[in-house]
Amino acid sequence: MGEPTPEEVFLTGGFARLGLGEKPLKEALKNKKITAAWTEVLSDIKLPEDGGVDPKVGALLSAVVTATKDVGGADGKRVFVVNAVLDGKLKSNAQIEAAVKYIKGRKGDVDVTEFDKECGVGIEFTLEKVEKEVRAYIEEHKSTILEQRYKAFTPTLVTLKTATDLRWAPPADLKKEVDTQLATLLGPKDERDAPPKKQPKAPAAAGTKLAKTENEDISKNRMFEEGFLAGLHRPGGNEQIIPANMEAHLKATGGRVFTRFPPEPNGYLHIGHSKAITINFGFARYHGGECYLRYDDTNPEAEEERYFTAIREIVEWLGFQPYKITHASDHFQRLYELAEDLIKRDKGYICHCTAEEVNLQRGGKDNRGPRFECKHRNRPIEESLQEFRNMRDGKYKPKEAMLRMKQDILGSGNPQMWDLTAYRVLDGAPHHRTGDEWKVYPTYDFTHCLCDSFENISHSLCTTEFINSRESYDWLCNALEIYRPQQREYGRLNLTGTIMSKRKIAKLVSGSYVRGWDDPRLYTLVAIRRRGIPPGAILAFVNELGVTTAHSYVQIKRFEQTVRRYLEETVPRLMMILDPIPIIIENLPEDHLEEFSVPFMPNDIKLGEHMVPFTRKVYIDRSDFREEDSADYFRLAPGKSVGLLKVPSTIRATSYTKDEAGNVTEVRAEYENTGKFKKPKTYIQWVCDAPSKGSPVRVEARLTNQLFKSENPEDNPDSYLADINPDSEHVYKNAIIETGIHEVHRRAPWPELEGEKNSSKAGPESCRFQALRVGYFALDSDSTDDRLVLNRIVTLKEDAGKNA
Repeated sequence: MGEPTPEEVFLTGGFARLGLGEKPLKEALKNKKITAAWTEVLSDIKLPEDGGVDPKVGALLSAVVTATKDVGGADGKRVFVVNAVLDGKLKSNAQIEAAVKYIKGRKGDVDVTEFDKECGVGIEFTLEKVEKEVRAYIEEHKSTILEQRYKAFTPTLVTLKTATDLRWAPPADLKKEVDTQLATLLGPKDERDAPPKKQPKAPAAAGTKLAKTENEDISKNRMFEEGFLAGLHRPGGNEQIIPANMEAHLKATGGRVFTRFPPEPNGYLHIGHSKAITINFGFARYHGGECYLRYDDTNPEAEEERYFTAIREIVEWLGFQPYKITHASDHFQRLYELAEDLIKRDKGYICHCTAEEVNLQRGGKDNRGPRFECKHRNRPIEESLQEFRNMRDGKYKPKEAMLRMKQDILGSGNPQMWDLTAYRVLDGAPHHRTGDEWKVYPTYDFTHCLCDSFENISHSLCTTEFINSRESYDWLCNALEIYRPQQREYGRLNLTGTIMSKRKIAKLVSGSYVRGWDDPRLYTLVAIRRRGIPPGAILAFVNELGVTTAHSYVQIKRFEQTVRRYLEETVPRLMMILDPIPIIIENLPEDHLEEFSVPFMPNDIKLGEHMVPFTRKVYIDRSDFREEDSADYFRLAPGKSVGLLKVPSTIRATSYTKDEAGNVTEVRAEYENTGKFKKPKTYIQWVCDAPSKGSPVRVEARLTNQLFKSENPEDNPDSYLADINPDSEHVYKNAIIETGIHEVHRRAPWPELEGEKNSSKAGPESCRFQALRVGYFALDSDSTDDRLVLNRIVTLKEDAGKNA
C-alpha cells in the first residue's frame, strides 16, 4: 500500500480526537463527498489536542456530516450545526435530523431562536414529564384507543415521536411509558387482541402429490415478510409538518395500511406492472388494509376507454379487488384550487419560456451547465394568479404558458427540485370524463402526491425511477401544509429477450408482425392472459423474486420455469396429436370399440377420471413413426413394437404407404394381445377414430416460441424489428385431441385459481391442460363452437435450444 495522502492523515487525527475509531474512518474515506465534508468540518472547528470528546458527540457529528455531504459548507450553516453539537445543544439523533432539515430549507443566515425551537434545544424530559405528557395524550384520545385496544399502540407511539415535543424524549423511556399506560387502561390482552387465526389446511387426498408443502404455503407471503417491504414504516410513521394532519389521517384510516395502484390509462399493462399490482394490493391485503385503483387520467390526448377497461380487468384477474376505483380527474377542481393556493403562498409562478429556454435554465445538455432562475420567477403574486386564470379561461395556447413550482433550482442538486411544471394548457381531445370543461391540466409531478394525500395513502410505493421525485413530492405537500404520505421505491421487474415499450409494440402490431396487443408472443398482461398463463403463476413468480431496491432483469426461461412448476400441480392431462397419421390395427374387427378409464391427473383421483375410446383405427404423431429403425430409436418403426398409453397391449408396425411427395400417409399394425406380455421400451400418445364417441376432436394448435432471437433485441444494429425470430410460431391446423377436452373445458378452471374463482370473469384461457409429451396448452379466444384453437403456454421442460 502507498503512503497515506495529507487528507487521510488529517482525517485520521481528527477522527482519533473524536473517538470515532478506525472503521468509521475507512467508511468515510470510501466516499469522496463525505471525505470532503469531513475535511471542511474539521478545518473549521477546534478540537482538544488530547482528545476528551465524548464518543456520543463524535457519532452525532458523523450523522451531521453524512446528512449534509451534498449541501456544502460555504454558507457556514453546517458548521453552525456542528458547533451546536460540540456545545451540547444538540444531544440526540432526532435533534440532528431536525437541524439538518432546518439548514437545508433555510435561505439566508440561521435564526438562532427559530433554530432552537425547531430542534428542541433546551427541552429536557424527566421520567415524570414523560409520564405526564403520555397520560395527557392517552386521555385526549381515550375513546379511539379503547376501540382499537392494543392495535393503537403503534399509531400512538409514532404520533408521540413525530408530532409532539415527546420526539425529544429518550425513545426507550417513551416506549416503556406508552406500554405501561396502555396496559393500565386496557388490562391484560385477551382474544380481542389476538391476530386473525389462519384457516386450517384441508387434509391431502390419498395419493396426492405433496409438492406443495407447509413451508411452501408459508412462503407465499415471503415478499411481505422479509426484505424491502418488511422494513417499511407503520401507519403513522411518516412525519408531518402539521401534527394535526397525522391525527386526521389516522382517524380517517383507523391506523390501517392504505396503498394505491395508479396506472396511466394510455396503453396496456405489461409483465413489469404485475409486480407493482402485487406489491400495492398484496401489501395492503397482508396488513389488513386497502388499496385503491386510481387512474392517472391527466393527459386526455393519450387516453382511451379500452385501456381503462383492460387495466381493471387485469387487476381483478390477478385476484385483487380495489377498495375503490378513482381517477385523478375526480379531484380536478380541488387540484386547481391548490394550484392557486400555491401561487398565493409564493410557491408557484406562471412561466412563458420555451422548452429550450427551460432546458438552459436547468443546465442545458446533460444538466452540466450553470443553472439560473427563470425571468418570470419573481413576478408579483397577483400577476401570476391572474395569468393562471387566463390559462384556465383558454386565453393561452399549449406551450405559451405554464405554472411552475418555485422550488430550489439554484441550491438543489436534484433535478426534481428545479422548478417543475405543475399545470399546462392542453386543447386537443376532450377528456373522457370531464369533456371540454378544462383547458388546463395538472402534471404527474403535481397530481400524484396530492391525490395520495386526498385518499389518505399511508404507503406510496413506486419504482426507483421516482426516487428523485420523493423530495419534490414531500416539498409540495409541505408547501401546501397538507397531509404528506410517505413515498418509498422498489426496483422494477424487467424480462430480457422481449420488449415492453408501448411505442415499439405498437409498431409490431401495425406492421402485422403480431396479431395484436394480446398476441401470446408478447409480454403485455393481456397477451400473457390469452396465452393461458394462470394469474397464480404470476403471483408466485413475483413472490419468488422478492422485492428489493435493485432492478430485476430476469430471463424469460426463468419466468417459464415458475409457470411450468405451477401448471404441473394444477392442470389435467390429455393426449393430443399435432401432426396425425392413421394406424390401422389389422387384427382388430371393424366395429371394435373399447373404453378405458383414465385419470385427469396421475396419482390424484380427486380431480376425476374420463373415458377414452379405443378402436381399430387410431392416430399417432408423425414424429412417432420412422421408416428405418435404429438402436437408439424406441418408438414405432417397421417390425417394431411400441406401447400406446393406457392400452393393455402393444402394437407392432407391419407396413406403411406414402404419397407422391414421399410423406407417410398410413401405417398398418398388429395388436399384440396374445402370448406373454412384454413391456415396451416406450409408450406414445394416440387418439382413436370413433365417430360415435365424437373422437377425434379436431383443433388448431399454435406453438409459440420467443418472439426475438436475442436477449437484447434493442441492441440489434438494424433495429429490434430485425431481431424477430422467424420461427416464433408454428401453427398445426389439423391437430387432434381426445374427447376429454370437452370435460376439461366444462370444468375450467382446473382447479379454481386465484383471480378466476368467479367463473363470469374466467375467459377461454382458463381451460388449461397438459398435452402429454407436447406441452401445456390453453384455449384461445379465436375458438368457435365448431373449432377449438389452442395456445401452447410453455413446453414440458426448458428447450435446450433457447438462449442461455
